[in-house]
Amino acid sequence: MMIVRILHEGQYRLPDSAGWQLQQLDERITQAAQREERVALRDAFEELVGFVRGQGDRLDDAHLGSSDVVLPAADADFEEIRSLLRADGLIPGGTS
Repeated sequence: MMIVRILHEGQYRLPDSAGWQLQQLDERITQAAQREERVALRDAFEELVGFVRGQGDRLDDAHLGSSDVVLPAADADFEEIRSLLRADGLIPGGTS
């Protein structure tokens, strides 16, 4: 299991099998940021957030466990998303 936090929203528990799709979306975000393609980055980020919400089970707000992945707030802008990117993207273990 993997715990993903969306800032200002909460945590979601996703099965390990979701890792591949998360990495694919993360790769799209990282590439768009490197090319400074704002619309492509926004689209990929919205898809990532939607995937987490749709595939994950929302944890109770009282849950105090740590998160494996922390994503920017769903309404984050280009600069906010880009500032949180590491060399391997938003998702640890990426190949960017």
